[in-house]
Amino acid sequence: MEAEIKGQLEVIKSRAVELISEEELAKKLAGSLRYNRPLKIKLGVDPTAPDIHLGHCVVLEKLREFQDLGHVAILIIGDYTARIGDPSGRSEARPLLKPEEIERNARTYVEQVFKILDEDKTRILFNSQWLEPLKLEDIILLSSKFTLARLLERDDFQKRFRSGLPISLLEFLYPIMQAYDSVAIGADVELGGTEQKFNLLVGRDLQREYGQEPQIILTMPLLVGTDGVNKMSKSLGNYIGVSEEPQEIFGKVMSIPDSVIIDYLELTTDLDPQEILRLKKGMDEGSLNPGDVKRMLSRKIVQRFYSEEKAREAEREFNQIFRDHELPSHIPELFLSSVIDLSDGKIWIVQLLRKAGLANTNSEARRLVEQGGVKINGETVADVELELNQDQLKRSILQVGKRRFVRLI
Repeated sequence: MEAEIKGQLEVIKSRAVELISEEELAKKLAGSLRYNRPLKIKLGVDPTAPDIHLGHCVVLEKLREFQDLGHVAILIIGDYTARIGDPSGRSEARPLLKPEEIERNARTYVEQVFKILDEDKTRILFNSQWLEPLKLEDIILLSSKFTLARLLERDDFQKRFRSGLPISLLEFLYPIMQAYDSVAIGADVELGGTEQKFNLLVGRDLQREYGQEPQIILTMPLLVGTDGVNKMSKSLGNYIGVSEEPQEIFGKVMSIPDSVIIDYLELTTDLDPQEILRLKKGMDEGSLNPGDVKRMLSRKIVQRFYSEEKAREAEREFNQIFRDHELPSHIPELFLSSVIDLSDGKIWIVQLLRKAGLANTNSEARRLVEQGGVKINGETVADVELELNQDQLKRSILQVGKRRFVRLI
């Protein structure tokens, strides 16, 4: 049994940042093996945006490893806590989401997680199941188990408090609600990114208050976004979505700075650590071209979510656009009659970008134009107030950035 526990610990600790605590986990693993009782491994995700990206995959892959070791993965969709908004790493309160937005985002999460997790070994729960029925007296009793001083230990709360920035009572409730999730399911282990450490520790505290054995916490590193600076995030626009088209994934990976190639190799691929060291040494010494390593990385990531054939097609498409300066082989088409107001036959460039699916909001569309990222037939659009008529747009190619095209017909 000792050898099996040691083997499981090696897998669990690989690529992790912090384990609290290894001794407690070893005891839980021993009990699991002795009584043939799989551990309950909790991961909570708030559906604050519609897609799962590579940053989410770092911790989802660790959850998959627990499944492969024979344990039960419990994915908690925070449809209730998303109404509060996780303050982790924030300098201001998150905007509150509408219930229909949360529901729509939750559906995409459930659809996408099984690109990584084993569906047969996954339990998906929604925390509204136990949080929504709580009455005011229940929430008051729950809150009484924590002091303001304890909650202000949180790094982002401390910074905001010292800077005189507002912290709402609603935000103080977030870690308490997330902790109650652990109590509700009797979690043995909870996973999260390094920015989640405070929340996970509060879960341990609350389980003790309810007479439960405290959960083990395991934190995973945060994946830097395509900008090479900030944590991967949809709100920052530096993400790579797991359900994006293969060509889009390939192109985005190729756009990452050379400085983060090794991080991506370590956190998004199953390459052997020794092979990663070899690649790092080759790039450092100049015997390997970082661009070639990125191509290999791009192929691996596309293949992970699609297939080897799709990865090869994505690379050919990338070469066609960036090396050979040609248009992509397959360009989505948009009927002008479906987007242009027939009363005057004109459309504002910002509205066109939204209706073509090239921008999610007017502000995003404006920003794309202002940054010179929008072209029509290869000509950059400089005027954010530009209005175009049907004759000007017929059979035109609308382009955003270097990889996104729409043919107007």
